[in-house]
Amino acid sequence: MFEQSFKNIDNILHTDSGCGTELDYVEQTSWILFLKYLDDLEEDKKKSATLSGKSYEYILSPEYRWNNWACPKNGGGKLDHNKALDGDDLKEFVNNKLFPYLKKFKAEDPNTIEYKIGEIFSELKNKISSGYKLREILNVVDDMHFRLYEEKHELSHLYEAKIKNMGNAGRNGGEYYTPRPLIKTIVKVVNPKIGDTIYDGACGSAGFLVEAYKFLTENQAKLSSSQMATLQTKTFYGKEIKSLAYIIGIMNMILHGIEAPNIRHTNTLAENINDIQEKDRFDIILANPPFGAGIGREIQQNFPIKTGETAFLFLQHFIKILKAGGKELSLEGTGMALGMLPESTYEEGRADLEVGDILVLYTDGISECRSPAGEEFGTGRIVRAVRRLAGRPAGEILGAIFSDLREFTGGADPDDDRTVLIIKRPAERAS
Repeated sequence: MFEQSFKNIDNILHTDSGCGTELDYVEQTSWILFLKYLDDLEEDKKKSATLSGKSYEYILSPEYRWNNWACPKNGGGKLDHNKALDGDDLKEFVNNKLFPYLKKFKAEDPNTIEYKIGEIFSELKNKISSGYKLREILNVVDDMHFRLYEEKHELSHLYEAKIKNMGNAGRNGGEYYTPRPLIKTIVKVVNPKIGDTIYDGACGSAGFLVEAYKFLTENQAKLSSSQMATLQTKTFYGKEIKSLAYIIGIMNMILHGIEAPNIRHTNTLAENINDIQEKDRFDIILANPPFGAGIGREIQQNFPIKTGETAFLFLQHFIKILKAGGKELSLEGTGMALGMLPESTYEEGRADLEVGDILVLYTDGISECRSPAGEEFGTGRIVRAVRRLAGRPAGEILGAIFSDLREFTGGADPDDDRTVLIIKRPAERAS
C-alpha cells in the first residue's frame, strides 16, 4: 500500500542537497508524517464531535492546517495547483512561518498534542533545500492516511525499516536503534502484564516501549475497552534528550497504535534522584541507556555516587525510580557491564543490597537467551547463571559482574549491545 511511497520519498531526498544521510531521511520524513497524522487526527475528532452534536476547536490555526498550506484541494478533491505553494514560496512559508508558529506551542503534560508539537519543532529544522522537491514529498505523503488499522499497521512496519536502516548507516545512527530481536527477547523475559507501568529513561526510537505494547496486545481481540484505555494512557512512559530521537520515538509509537505517547523531551540525568517520590516510580524499566564519559560535575551533583560515566548515572536513576517489587532490565554495551541491581539504598557512596538474584545473560549478537532452568528465549546459548550479592559496595558488585563476563567471553570485553542483566527487585521494602 505505502511501500512505494516511502521509496519515492527517499529517492526525492537522495537528490536534495540538504539531506545526505539516512538520519536526514528519517528526520525529514518524520516531521512531515507527524503533521499529516495531526491533520487526520483533527479531522477524526471533528467528525466525532459533529456526530455527538458538539463543536470542535482545532489545535492549529487555519493557515497552518495541512489542507491549507500543504495540499489545498479543489472542488473535486484534487490538489488545487492555483493555491498550492511551490518552489521558493513553499520553502519560505515552511522556514519563516510554519516552523516558528509550531515552536511556540507549550504544554506541561507530555500526553497532549500541544506538548508534542512544541517539543518536536523546538529544535528541528527543515533541511529540504529545494521547495520543488518538498512539494513532491508533500504530494506523496498526502496520499497516506492514519485512520484505519491496516494503514497504521503497514506504515509502522515501513517506519521500523527506516529506523533500522538509520541504525546501520554509521555516523551516530546506532544511538537510536537497538536490534529488535534482542528487544523482543528482553520483553519476553520480563513478561509485563496489563496494569504495569513501563518506563525507558533513554528511549531513543522507543523500541522497548513499542515491543512491550505489541507483547501486551498479542491477543487484542480479547482485551476489554478499559484494558486498551490503560495501555493507551497509563502504561508507557519515556524520556529522551535528543530532538531527532524524540520525534522518531513519537512517530514510532503513534504508528504502532499508541495515540498519545507519554514521552518527555528532557535530560533524564538533569533530574536529582533525591527528588524522586513513590508516585514517580514505575513497575518495569526497559532500557538501553547511552554510555561514555564526559558528564559534567553539575549533572553529577544529582547522584550519590559521582562519576562522569553516563551509564553509571543512568544505573543510579533506574534503581531509584523502580517501584518495590518491580522488574528492571537494562541492555548495556559499555565495557563495564552495568545493569540493574536489586533493592538499593545509597550511603556514603555505597549501594547496599538486599539478597537478590542477579541473572547475567551474555548473548552473541541479537536473540539468543535461556534462563538458568533452560527455558529458551530466542535461539542460542546462555553463558552465565545466577550470582547472589548482599551489602557490598557498588563498585565491587559491578567489578564482579564484569569479571564474570570477561571470563565467559574468553578474556575479551563484552561487545556493544550484547550484555543483558535482568534483576528482580525484592518486594518487601522500597528504597
